[in-house]
Amino acid sequence: MSTISIHRTELLRITHNRSRICRQRYRRTIPPWRMTINSTSSDTSKKEELSVQITNSPTIPQVDQLRPEGLRFDRLQPPEFVQEDRLEFGKFVARGAVLDEEFWTAAWLRAESHWEDRATERYVDNFKRKYAEQEFNDIKRRCKGLQGQKCLCIVAVKKEERHIKRSVIRSVVGTLDLSIRFFFQGETFPGEKLKSQLFCSLNREGSNRYGYIANLCVAKSARRQGIACNMLRFTVELARLSGVEQVYVHVHRNNSVAQELYKKTGFKIVETGQSESTYLLQYTR
Repeated sequence: MSTISIHRTELLRITHNRSRICRQRYRRTIPPWRMTINSTSSDTSKKEELSVQITNSPTIPQVDQLRPEGLRFDRLQPPEFVQEDRLEFGKFVARGAVLDEEFWTAAWLRAESHWEDRATERYVDNFKRKYAEQEFNDIKRRCKGLQGQKCLCIVAVKKEERHIKRSVIRSVVGTLDLSIRFFFQGETFPGEKLKSQLFCSLNREGSNRYGYIANLCVAKSARRQGIACNMLRFTVELARLSGVEQVYVHVHRNNSVAQELYKKTGFKIVETGQSESTYLLQYTR
């Protein structure tokens, strides 16, 4: 069992794979973003988003929608010091997305994942493009906050190397979303079926918040390098820094690869939270 110690100090070490979490002070600048490959499908119209496929608070521009055509796909990866909360592991760094190009890249990874098993279908590239555009706008809306609920898009990027300049599209290799949500009155876990009530409201007491992970995916070319596990560990610690102790994720019942990943990272099935198509898992370490 590995543990992570987080303090509000300059440098923090982690007892896993010589990884470290760095916290630095810096002057924030308004950044923008980018694109790449594989992930879990998300349906933002549903009450809960699912993080289901694995194999293979940043500054947000004040724009509701930004057309992908307006993005600079040759934009260079921002310096590592641009984000105060980050986890370094191996050749990669996990942190919050700060550029619009990074949001687009995260959206494209999810589109690639959604259509990964249907690559030979007719017009698949058009479908992926439309999916990515919608997800890009949805990510930006969620990160602006909905009903006071915080959302953060996490990305895994390749570390900086001396004399090597990478564009965002060649840097981002993984992504997921972390939402800090409130339980509805009477709920003990997300989506719990309650007796019918005339009125249903959110319980906004601090102890009734929980973290929810969705849309975890890793690019095909970067799989089997510990990226998903380390993004999950980093995300759980971010949730705890926000004062949240309970972190959940939904996984499809037929996605055994994702189930093994979450269990290895410290998640266990919540028996009372099962449905016909998904399992609800909670972080227990």
